[in-house]
Amino acid sequence: MRDHNELRAYQLADEVALLTYKLTSEFPKHEIYGLTSQMRRAGVSVASNIVEGCARETKREYVRFLVIAYASLKELQYQQTLARRLEYIKEIYQNKFEQKLTETEKVLSALIRKLRNPEKPPPSP
Repeated sequence: MRDHNELRAYQLADEVALLTYKLTSEFPKHEIYGLTSQMRRAGVSVASNIVEGCARETKREYVRFLVIAYASLKELQYQQTLARRLEYIKEIYQNKFEQKLTETEKVLSALIRKLRNPEKPPPSP
């Protein structure tokens, strides 16, 4: 089993979940069952799937959950752009949220690539 707390991808995903809740708390009340709910679910799903993957026994299962986390992150990125176009997100928070999403995407995709293509040790002389 792996300790998810040690993963930078998890730490960033956790920050994304917290930011998502903070941002959506200011959305219009008529969005509570719409975009607010969807974004919160996607935001929590990123970190949750990383945690669940870490608890799996095989590397294959681990990677599968990381890929699901990545897909949830991409979903959240779209929802964020939609919320921005609807003018639900205050500009003061917009850049920080976008930067956190981008950083999380880079770290998570690098982790997935590393696990899928582990470096082979150099041949012994």
